[in-house]
Amino acid sequence: MRLIRQLPGIRTLLSAGDQGMSTAEYAVGTVAACGFAALLYKILTSDSVLHLVTDIISRALHLGF
Repeated sequence: MRLIRQLPGIRTLLSAGDQGMSTAEYAVGTVAACGFAALLYKILTSDSVLHLVTDIISRALHLGF
């Protein structure tokens, strides 16, 4: 502890904590986001979801006012 008091730069580094992501964390986050986007795209362009959305829009347009 005495050494840390003598070196103010190290004390600042130790007390600062994590202030951002490293390059590896950005890479993992980017890959995860791309994977989630691909999965979401696959789900939303599937035949069952397309039929569901078409049915909802059809019912909304044919409501009797």
